[in-house]
Parts: sequence; C-alpha cells; structure tokens
Amino acid sequence: MNAIIYGIIVILFMLNIVLALLYLSARRSPYYVVYDEETKNALKRRVLHLKEDLESELVDFDIVEWEKTLEESIEEEIRNL
Repeated sequence: MNAIIYGIIVILFMLNIVLALLYLSARRSPYYVVYDEETKNALKRRVLHLKEDLESELVDFDIVEWEKTLEESIEEEIRNL
C-alpha cells in the first residue's frame, strides 16, 4: 500500500516538473511577433493605401448600375438553361 502512495507522489511530482517546464517555455517564446519600427511603418502605409483605394472604389461604385448588370447576367443564365 505504501508503494502505491509513493508511486502516486512521484508521478505527481514529475507531472509538476513537466508543467513548470512547459510554462517557462511558453513564457520565453511568446506567440506574438514584434516588428521593428521600419516594418511597422511600412505596414501602416500599406494599410492606409489600401483603405484609401477601397474608399475611392466605394465612391465610384454605382449600386443601380451593378443591380442592372446583375439582373442582366441572371436573365442571360436563365436563357442559357
């Protein structure tokens, strides 16, 4: 009976060591990426450029024309069936 208790204690002790090592490993290598200042600025410029492009596309977008084109293409598909 004492051997079983000692065995359980040893297993639990080893499990604590493994968990502590995993915890320390996770703290040393974070999952997030740290960019240098030049890369951050390049990414910010790219996002700003993409945002401006999208906004200009939305200004030029005509929903009525798009709906008309969509209806025409649906009618054409129906005719082709």
